[in-house]
Amino acid sequence: MATIQATDIERAAVIGAGTMGHGIAQILAMTGIETRLFDVDPGAVERGLGTVRSNLAKGVARGKVTAEQEQAALALVQGTTDMARAVQDVELVIEAVPEKLELKKSIFSDISAEVGATTLLATNTSSLSVADIAAAARSPERVVGMHFFNPVHIMKLVEIVRAETTEDQFAQLALDLARRMGREPIDVRDAPGFASSRLGIAIGMEAIRMVETGVASVEDVDKAMVLGYGFPMGPLKLTDLVGLDVRLSIAEYLTRELGPRFEPPQLLRQRVADGDLGKKTGRGFYDWT
Repeated sequence: MATIQATDIERAAVIGAGTMGHGIAQILAMTGIETRLFDVDPGAVERGLGTVRSNLAKGVARGKVTAEQEQAALALVQGTTDMARAVQDVELVIEAVPEKLELKKSIFSDISAEVGATTLLATNTSSLSVADIAAAARSPERVVGMHFFNPVHIMKLVEIVRAETTEDQFAQLALDLARRMGREPIDVRDAPGFASSRLGIAIGMEAIRMVETGVASVEDVDKAMVLGYGFPMGPLKLTDLVGLDVRLSIAEYLTRELGPRFEPPQLLRQRVADGDLGKKTGRGFYDWT
């Protein structure tokens, strides 16, 4: 099957208008790609588009984005609650819904029946098996992982995850597309946690255990990694930004797949049970109020 080139991609759909989805839609539009941002919730679509507008305005105010770039991007991104409309005549679909395997499989089953034979199908999963998601698609050979990082419009890394079923030409298309979007891709085999989540969760869980056992305070554990190892942000503050519930879910998945070294500390379970999920709820390991 002949594939298109990354430079041929003119239209894209992003499925899911949440934190990751609207960020991906923004950088696609800034790349010059007409982008349709889909969500089943009309409110989520409006909030996503509003955040894109806000991010671009902040970029202009900081001199990172020109007014012309802002207007060009805004003209290329639109919202919809119609899935068939979103994926019509697109060369690229990126799914960015919550980390629920059955939900992702359902979406790939639906969209693979709607799109053309050369459309690249990508999942933004941070830890789930790309092969399991791809198995639900009519053409699993063109399904690849494209794991972006939050905030998407700032973070440069994209993890390109190839399952055993992914054909090399589609993996290469994803790598080239990431570069076209101004990102730095890494090429990763489909394994539990890939590269980034696996390393990040290992460090994050140990940092929480250190706080739990009184080794050091939250602030000092983070300071050790920022000043001692050059991390741009400490693992506990990062956990607050990602969401304690999200990190707990990934840690539980890695524990099932790879063993007890990823076992979530009781402190993390308790914070999640208490509803302290990080920045999005105002409190996690830090007070964000």
